[in-house]
Amino acid sequence: MTYFFQHQNGYVFITEYSERMITLKKSNYINGEWIQAGNYAELLSPYTRESIAFIPQASFEEVELAIEAAEKTRMEMENLSALERANILYAISDAFANRRLEAAKLISLESAKPLKYALGEIDRTIETYRFAGDEAKRLVGELIPMDAARTGKDRFAYTIEQPLGVIGAITPFNFPQNLVAHKVGPAIAAGNTIVLKPASQTPLSALLLAEIIDKTNLPKGAFNVVIGSGGTVGEQLIKDERIKMITFTGSPSVGIGIREKAGLKRVALELGSNSGVIIDRNVNLEPIVGKCVTGAFSNQGQVCISLQRIYVMEDLFEPFITAFIEKTKVLKVGDPLDEATDISAMIHEKEQKRALQWLEEAVAAGANVEYGGHVENGILQPTILSGVNARLKVSCEEVFAPIVSVNKIKSVEEGIESINDSMFGLQAGIFTRDIQTAFHASKKLEVGGVMINDIPTYRVDQMPYGGVKQSGTGKEGLKYAIREMTETKLVVWNQEGGI
Repeated sequence: MTYFFQHQNGYVFITEYSERMITLKKSNYINGEWIQAGNYAELLSPYTRESIAFIPQASFEEVELAIEAAEKTRMEMENLSALERANILYAISDAFANRRLEAAKLISLESAKPLKYALGEIDRTIETYRFAGDEAKRLVGELIPMDAARTGKDRFAYTIEQPLGVIGAITPFNFPQNLVAHKVGPAIAAGNTIVLKPASQTPLSALLLAEIIDKTNLPKGAFNVVIGSGGTVGEQLIKDERIKMITFTGSPSVGIGIREKAGLKRVALELGSNSGVIIDRNVNLEPIVGKCVTGAFSNQGQVCISLQRIYVMEDLFEPFITAFIEKTKVLKVGDPLDEATDISAMIHEKEQKRALQWLEEAVAAGANVEYGGHVENGILQPTILSGVNARLKVSCEEVFAPIVSVNKIKSVEEGIESINDSMFGLQAGIFTRDIQTAFHASKKLEVGGVMINDIPTYRVDQMPYGGVKQSGTGKEGLKYAIREMTETKLVVWNQEGGI
């Protein structure tokens, strides 16, 4: 079978993996035009290591062009009506629905995400832009009861929500369409313009989005894509005073650096995690085990809320880990473009080496490898550990690999303490039949989101999403991200002003 991807700035013909990809140079998308760069870097498939494309490495001058285009378009964007913004977002959603398989295969090609999960990502992307369109029509302020104060009599007040201006969006590789949508969608809904820096490994998805947006009624210059290094593109976005907000998803170290350099501009950070789940006694393990396998190993564990730590009541530990291993064994490992594949290559060989080093460290410290723990045909196999010390990297840091730790606990309280014993706090889960236990855990778990009777990997795109501690600041989810991207202005009328 031959897959055909067409872009306004070039073509990619994708045959089977046994053949070399035929590639063309890509371009940045600036002010509604495809702009070739002075320098390029080769983009390789994480799975085959074959060449996919040559991607631009934006210079200072090219980033400047993008920021200038976004700044010049700011007032035109702000003047669009709520309905016009909503219809643009609906058009983006419809375009993804029409190009669903193409967009998913492109994700699988450049990130090695198995196609079944890439299709799921595009389905979420379709919803995300539609939710953004809905929220564009609900962007309102509030009435303020001025006469509730002693000096507020004869005053009438309300707030209005106004766009910030130019948004700088820096996005990761693991969800190259949907996490971009969580920045682009609310920015457009609020009437902002955008300069997007996608991850260097997954720029083709961003360019597909640019192609889609180019065919909508969004003003030219309101959306720009510049591809390149964090040291060039990212630094310039962070420091330029015309950029009013940075919205970033990535590592805590980079996020902390952004906050330190950004000055007074608004910053939203979605950072790391080592999400945990507690399995209480007297629960039905069969559905729980399947959820845990999905939560731990989907997208090779390269998910911010990937299930990394499982705490099981000791009387259920043996039956749980036995069933967990059996369900993990049947996962299909291989070609990401095969719809039957469950696990494929990690994003970079260096990341796989790092994960293997952490595994070696854990084993040397006494952890048991219950399953996996090795590389086969270039792919790190899904790995289950037990007896893992809380201070080991595979437990206390974000592993971002198909590695999960399963430990015994004597009580739910011990599980809560273990999950809280972390520098991260994005999401956590608990499986229990006791409603009081569920309420107690929901209050005591130090995370941004608690999933009752579900894995912490659960997310739908309209919910508020964000963490505490080193998991970040601010919230995603369309309604909540729009709040981050708008300025609240107060208007007070004096009805007895003597005019």
